[in-house]
Amino acid sequence: MLFRQDYRAPGPGIRKDEPEKTGPARMLQIIQLEAGSILLLNVLFLLSCIPIVTLPPALFAMNQVIRKMMLDRPVLCFYDYRTAFRTYWKRAYGAFFLTAVPLVASGFGAWFYLLRAAENPILFAPFLVCSTIFLVTLLSSVCLYGTLSTGMEFRPALRMALALGLGKPLRPILAVILGYGLAAFGILQLPISLIYEVFLGFSLPCLLANFFLRTLLRDYCPTPKPDFPEDESDHPDA
Repeated sequence: MLFRQDYRAPGPGIRKDEPEKTGPARMLQIIQLEAGSILLLNVLFLLSCIPIVTLPPALFAMNQVIRKMMLDRPVLCFYDYRTAFRTYWKRAYGAFFLTAVPLVASGFGAWFYLLRAAENPILFAPFLVCSTIFLVTLLSSVCLYGTLSTGMEFRPALRMALALGLGKPLRPILAVILGYGLAAFGILQLPISLIYEVFLGFSLPCLLANFFLRTLLRDYCPTPKPDFPEDESDHPDA
């Protein structure tokens, strides 16, 4: 289960012309084929986040590796993660601060004004503004990492993420619930969830979120290049 490289390769119980699975069956297939990489990816993410300042490139690199799984491309987990971490760190900080700052600021503002709106109803107006910014940023943020992974420039990727988050909200909503929701739930359940957090707490939510976004990115974004553009000399097959 952990070492089968291609679900389309003929073998016991797999026909040579077997069509690609879709829906939950496809998701379970990806998890089955990439189980070892998913576990390793979560450990790499946690280790590279030990200096807190490296969280943005670590998050971006994890999404890059997960996107390769969604595209059914061969994954060399350590190499792909390290290369994405080193290559896209500037883009990663831009994506992180462009989403984290509005989320934190608008979330705090919505909470602050809602508590005081009962005494002063006029404060419902800034509450609605803050909550709208929070929801728009939340839905767009899950799309932004996917659009950036296609190789788009930052501004077009941001516009596309906003368009997908607002124009096609169903799948981004599912991605938010499974991506942010599962990660937050695991953190809140510590130390009970410690083993889960070490091996699956971040890579699995990231995989589930990207799974629900994969068809949107396929239909509205260009297909990314098959390999990372830089550091090819470090590839183990080079």
